[in-house]
Amino acid sequence: MRGEHHYEVTVRWTGNTGSGTSNYRDYERDHEVLVQGKPALEGSADPAFRGRPERWNPEDLLVSALAECHMLTYLALCATHRVVVTSYEDLATGRLAMAPGSSGRFVEVVLNPKVTITAESSMDQAVELHLEANKTCFIANSVNFPVHHNPVVEIA
Repeated sequence: MRGEHHYEVTVRWTGNTGSGTSNYRDYERDHEVLVQGKPALEGSADPAFRGRPERWNPEDLLVSALAECHMLTYLALCATHRVVVTSYEDLATGRLAMAPGSSGRFVEVVLNPKVTITAESSMDQAVELHLEANKTCFIANSVNFPVHHNPVVEIA
């Protein structure tokens, strides 16, 4: 696990309606996100930016990446510390602030993991491991905005 890990993703625009980007309104934002050996993700822009709502957009994927990374890190920490998780679900939210001139940036993401553990597991430790997961999550360590957590831990 030490050293560097490399990732290769192809993003292919599929939204040329015949005249390319000759006008801001004359092309679709549709694209494919491709990783060799994996199913393609159908992407677009957020509907606020002329995209299609049924497709993944970069903002969805960023919030998803943070939620997934936290979950996977948390589950690994729980396994290492013998906290038995039987269920995990997170309704994550992100806030994008727009600036004058059509630029914007994420200002925060809030993770709301709801975790169920076995009765033998430690409730206090299960809650504390969310803090440790936040510190060690690769994606959370790569963004320049806060990632907050509101975990709920229940016993099965």
